[in-house]
Amino acid sequence: MAAPTTSSDLIVDWVIDADTHITEPPDLFSSRLPAKFKDLAPSVHVNELGNEEWTVGNQSPITPIGHTATAGWKEPFPAAPSSFAECPKAAHDPHARLEYMDSLAIWAMALYPNVGGFGSQVFLGLEDPELMLSCVQAYNDFLTDFSEPAPERFIPITALPFWDVEASCREIERCAKKGHKGVLFTGEPQSHDMPVLANPHWNPLWECAQAHDMPISFHIGAGNFTGAAFWTPERIEHYGSGAVNGMFTTGLFLDNAKQIVDLLFSGVLARYPKLKFISVESGIGFIPFMLESCDYTFDYGQVRKDRPEMKMLPSEYFSRQVYACYFFEEYAPGHLLDRIPQDNILFETDYPHPVCLYGNVREKIDAGLGEAKPEHRSKLLWDNAARIYNVDRPTREPSLG
Repeated sequence: MAAPTTSSDLIVDWVIDADTHITEPPDLFSSRLPAKFKDLAPSVHVNELGNEEWTVGNQSPITPIGHTATAGWKEPFPAAPSSFAECPKAAHDPHARLEYMDSLAIWAMALYPNVGGFGSQVFLGLEDPELMLSCVQAYNDFLTDFSEPAPERFIPITALPFWDVEASCREIERCAKKGHKGVLFTGEPQSHDMPVLANPHWNPLWECAQAHDMPISFHIGAGNFTGAAFWTPERIEHYGSGAVNGMFTTGLFLDNAKQIVDLLFSGVLARYPKLKFISVESGIGFIPFMLESCDYTFDYGQVRKDRPEMKMLPSEYFSRQVYACYFFEEYAPGHLLDRIPQDNILFETDYPHPVCLYGNVREKIDAGLGEAKPEHRSKLLWDNAARIYNVDRPTREPSLG
């Protein structure tokens, strides 16, 4: 299906973007932490290449600031802005972000982090539990401040100190009172030497999130995100950095598929029937095979004996409680909507990351949904996300800026 070529061809309707990121300012922690922690928290330094990068703990690098905000950059990734000052303003300024959203008729955006990792796992490198918790709280306070200019349009997703279940529950309660609308958690806790999803260790967290009606996000890269098996000198020499990045990124998408499978067989969904989970930035094209495989293996094995609380098929639990986000895909939204529960699909752009949609957002939407029925289009672009995040429909009409 060919994408429209002119703006007059595009179907303009309000959209909710279920996954975007904020490029955190260098003073995020220094301006919010108690004085005793300011020299120990993640901070920004200039590396040997002259690029500003975040470091943690013993000055171990986390990520160059510019790699979190490559949208619109003049050269292809891994080229990126060298400093925070070079990053696009919409990557870190809420007012500029709102202007960018209006230009695309995006009414609301979910907000995810960079510095702490996509599941807060980076803070583990600090090794001091009090400091680790303070950093998570500082980030969540920053997220609240960022959302303040338009709380009806920003969807803050609470980061968790997942290494401490009681502290995580307190943080959910604290942030829910501040207007946060979701919870960021790792779908692969065992990669951080924590109990697996099925372990009762996590029950208080599931109960707390369910009680506050806050869906839990499994964002790609929240497990083992080192990429050590991909970013080797040999691979870079023989594949090139672009190909290595493509392999690494696609692997992350598929890692989330494994995490969803883990969730479907864990029994968590059966025990907490009102708790929602979202697979973020993973895509949706793999879902029909994944669900068919889960149902098949569920039936021929002894799952019913091992997990007596699971009264339904994995695909039925998915339909009731699991969501997934897509962005660049055209085939899946155009051809697989009869094989994926339509009430469980969300749209995202991943702005302003290296693989995000930028400069082609509306074209990509229509390339996948140009021939979809209006009610199906509305579900994917608005209704589903509005329902789980409690977003009110705006009173004004959308337009492309």
